[in-house]
Amino acid sequence: MTAMNQTAQQIARELFETYDSYKFAEIQSCRITHAELLKWLRPLKDQPLLKKLPLGTSGEGRTVSLYTVGDGPVKVMLWSQMHGDEPTATMALLDIFNFFTVHQDHVVTKTIREKLTLLIIPMLNPDGAERFTRRTAQLVDINRDALALETPEARILRDVCNKYQPDYGFNLHDQDPRLTVGTTKKISAMALLAPPVDEAGTDTPVRARAKKVASLLAQLFALFIPGQIAKWDDTYEPRAFGDAIQSWGTSTVLVESGGWKGDPNKFFIRKLNCIALLSALYAIATGETAQADAGIYEQIPVNMKLACDRIIRNAVLQLNNQTAPLKVDIGINIDTRKNASADSLEQVATIVEIGDLRTFIALEEETDVQGAELDAARIILDQPFSVREIPMLLTQVAA
Repeated sequence: MTAMNQTAQQIARELFETYDSYKFAEIQSCRITHAELLKWLRPLKDQPLLKKLPLGTSGEGRTVSLYTVGDGPVKVMLWSQMHGDEPTATMALLDIFNFFTVHQDHVVTKTIREKLTLLIIPMLNPDGAERFTRRTAQLVDINRDALALETPEARILRDVCNKYQPDYGFNLHDQDPRLTVGTTKKISAMALLAPPVDEAGTDTPVRARAKKVASLLAQLFALFIPGQIAKWDDTYEPRAFGDAIQSWGTSTVLVESGGWKGDPNKFFIRKLNCIALLSALYAIATGETAQADAGIYEQIPVNMKLACDRIIRNAVLQLNNQTAPLKVDIGINIDTRKNASADSLEQVATIVEIGDLRTFIALEEETDVQGAELDAARIILDQPFSVREIPMLLTQVAA
């Protein structure tokens, strides 16, 4: 079999095995600032395969740039970190840039450069990335500004669409890491969506083509995380860029990076993003996506929220002397937040579920306390507290 006849799945397996040869090694944390991104991308401007074009500035004046690779007839746009606290794909794009630099003679690099023109916007929301928050510095969700175009970041993305009219688009996000693949009790490590173009969910030729790409991506992810791919909610949202860009004529796929046990920085999910995106781009370049079975996409289970970071099972809760004790499970989520007074990051826990959680799974830790009693004064829903206080939720250990 010649190199050009390799399938996307064969390419993906090879890229998975050789990932360390092109992984962007300087990334130590998923919390990437705009300054770090520029520092890491600066050496690449001298590479002939990569061209940089400043597009404009964010609300606070940070530059948003377009990086292009290849000069082929098929245009593919990829954008990441529209939400500042969703950095996984930005890390993957750095890996992809590094792959093109390190492996310039690889069949993937050569095929993509010859057949495609990649239009890449890493970190569309640099102000949000600076704060590690979803919204912009002006408190607007860019992904609800596709029609009003009030934010400079939204106008930048719309201008790129208007100028280049890409054939394909990859809308790269992070989802809640506690989402599950339907009721399978498996974490949704990746989720996909070919966004609708109207309330009726009409399958236009543009969306039908996006479904083929999503099907191929699902098959690629399944090589490494079988049973852990879900479908994002396909409710039509005209203000969202995925839905809007699909309706503007670009076959667009939403890629949502989910959770993975023991991987708070999502480095494994980043690896999957890099490998699947490179392989999908190769498949678009070779025409393989045109032969994909859209039915695979249609059969992907939907995302459901049936997981917590930690679950305490079979505890006893008696809130006061007027109520009888109950056997309950406690679902706890853990988040990293900035402590403004200490100017540092800290982990906080929140009780988000109380009751029968037999259909839930724990992303990180599950403990059966076998009838131990809970301290009723500490069992408060939706009120953050220090993770160090989690053991104090129990007043005693059952005999």
